[in-house]
Amino acid sequence: MTDTAVSSVARASIAGAVRVVVKVGSSSLTTLPGGLDVDRLTALVDVLAAVRAADREVVLVSSGAIAAGLAPLGLDGRPRDLATAQAAASVGQLRLVQTYADAFARHGITVGQVLLTADDLTRRSHYRNAHQTVERLLSLGVLPIVNENDTVATEEIRFGDNDRLAALVAHVAQAGALVLLSDVDGVYDGDPRSGPAQLVDTVREPADLASVTLGSATRNGVGTGGMATKVEAAFIAAHAGVPVVVTSTPQAAEALAGNRVGTLFDRMGKRPSARQFWLRYASRPRGRVILDDGAVTAVRERHASLLAAGITGVAGEFLADDPVELVGPDGVVVARGLVAYDARELPALLGRKTGELPPEHRREVVHRDEMVLIGRHVGR
Repeated sequence: MTDTAVSSVARASIAGAVRVVVKVGSSSLTTLPGGLDVDRLTALVDVLAAVRAADREVVLVSSGAIAAGLAPLGLDGRPRDLATAQAAASVGQLRLVQTYADAFARHGITVGQVLLTADDLTRRSHYRNAHQTVERLLSLGVLPIVNENDTVATEEIRFGDNDRLAALVAHVAQAGALVLLSDVDGVYDGDPRSGPAQLVDTVREPADLASVTLGSATRNGVGTGGMATKVEAAFIAAHAGVPVVVTSTPQAAEALAGNRVGTLFDRMGKRPSARQFWLRYASRPRGRVILDDGAVTAVRERHASLLAAGITGVAGEFLADDPVELVGPDGVVVARGLVAYDARELPALLGRKTGELPPEHRREVVHRDEMVLIGRHVGR
C-alpha cells in the first residue's frame, strides 16, 4: 500500500476507535507568567466532550500541574530544584483538576483523577491495579484524567515526560488510538523556525525518521519534553498495535475525526499481552544474567527458554520473579525476562546441564513465555 492509502486506513481506524487516549502538554494549557490558561483548557474540554457525545470513551493524560502552580506561588519560571517543583505541583494539581471538573461538568461529564508514578507501572501488581481502576472509571461513565504524581515522584523514578506515560496508559487502558497534543502541529523533517521544513505525514517504521533531527524542548518554558519524547512515545504505542497522531492542540478535533492533520504513526506490531508489554516498556530490571554465545543464539533466534547451562555470570541483587536483563558476552542486552531464581541461588547452577542439577533446580532460569527480546520489535 502507498503511504496515502496507509494513512487513510489508519486515520479511519482512529476515527472509529471506541476508546482513545489524548495527551495534552503544559505548553498547550499554560503560559508564563500567567499560569493556567482557562480558555485553552475549556476549548480542549469542548472537543473531548463532543467525542464523548459520539459514544466514544476518552482517557485524558494531562500535564500542567507544576506550571499551574507557578502563578499562585509567585514563581516566574519552572523550578530547577525538586522540592520547589513538587510544591508547585501540589498547588497546581488542585487548580488544574478543579478547572477540568468545572469545564466537563458543563457537559454533564464527571471526571476522576488518576495520579501515577513510574513505580506504579514498573511493579506488575500496580500495573494491573492501574488497569482495573481505569476500566472501572470508564464503566461508571467517568472520564479519567491521568497525570504523573509530581508531588512524590523523585528524579530517579520519573517518567521524564507525560508523552511516555500516555503511551503506557494507552496500553493499560486497551485504547484503540492515541493522540499526542502540543504547540507543534506535527513532526517536521527540519526545524520550521530556522528554514524550510516539510511536515511528515505518515511514519510506517522507525527508518522513516532516521534522517530527521528532533527538538528536545518546548518553546514557552513551561514543559519538560520536546518532539523527541513524542516520537519515542509514538513508537512505543505503535509497536504495541495502537495508531498515533502527533499534532497541535487546536487540531485535536480533526485528529480525532480521522482527518489528515499532524503526523500519523501507523501500527507497527500486534497488540502484545499486558505482561509482554509491561516487561518491554514498563519494568525496571533488578539485575543482569550473562549469557554465552550459544544461549544468545538460542534466545534470539529460536525464542528458547534460558537454561542454567548457557549462563556465565550474574550481577545485581534480585529475587525470583523479578525482571532482569539477559546480556551477551559483548555486554549487549539481548532480552528482558522474569527470573525463576534468587540471585544468590544462581551461581551454583551456572554452566550446568539440566540433568546434572537437583530436581528442585531443573526449571528454566527464564521461561520463553516470561521473556521479551530487546532491540527488535517482536512479540518475544
